[in-house]
Amino acid sequence: MPQKEWFATWFDSPYYHLLYQHRDDNEALLFLNHLIAQLALASNAHVLDLACGKGRHSITLAQKGFSVVGADLAANSIAAAEQNRVALGLDNLNFVVHDMRQPLDGQQFDAIFNLFTSFGYFDTLEENQAVCKSVADMLAPEGLLVIDFLNAHKVCKNLKPSEVISRDGAQFNIERWHDQKHIFKQIEVLDTLQNTVVGTFTERVQALSLAHFEALLSPYFEIQASFGSYALDAFNEQVSDRLIIIAKKKP
Repeated sequence: MPQKEWFATWFDSPYYHLLYQHRDDNEALLFLNHLIAQLALASNAHVLDLACGKGRHSITLAQKGFSVVGADLAANSIAAAEQNRVALGLDNLNFVVHDMRQPLDGQQFDAIFNLFTSFGYFDTLEENQAVCKSVADMLAPEGLLVIDFLNAHKVCKNLKPSEVISRDGAQFNIERWHDQKHIFKQIEVLDTLQNTVVGTFTERVQALSLAHFEALLSPYFEIQASFGSYALDAFNEQVSDRLIIIAKKKP
């Protein structure tokens, strides 16, 4: 059988969620509040949270009244998201296991959200282009795409080479580097209770700039705005923590 791509393995691991359990739900809520005000979507808009993980953004969008689909390649994440959906009684939210390189059959959305650096994991430019085409195919005419990505320039300039994080019986020995084209994070996971090595995972994300996204999106989209923070401050390549893009599907 072909070997799984790194993100299909790591993002479906319980250790991935343990390492990143500090993610701030309040920050996600404030970000979405700013975004929704900026986008001015209809109250009954049909939206897609693409690469939704365990669905924290999907749930917030559904709680605001939108009709929401959350899609992710990681089956374990989708199972956890579905449990949360049922517990909250959100009938306007559905979760599916799905590869973002392919459109969802029979679905058309008013807006698609790709949040928390959920782009640029692939090996080839063609795969990035496949994602952009897939998104365009799923959007209604003049539908909106939101991409929340890291600011690659600042990340590469200020990369912390190594770090050790301990959480709930696990130790994560982290090494970081970049080669101008990709940003890498190698994570050795130790079970400190058993004193054993669980495994080593390497995250790899393309170091995409605003100019890269402009070129990638241009066949299908017009970029409407770019921001540099979850408060939607203006993007500045030198100082911004994030690169947040709002684009409209071309007629």
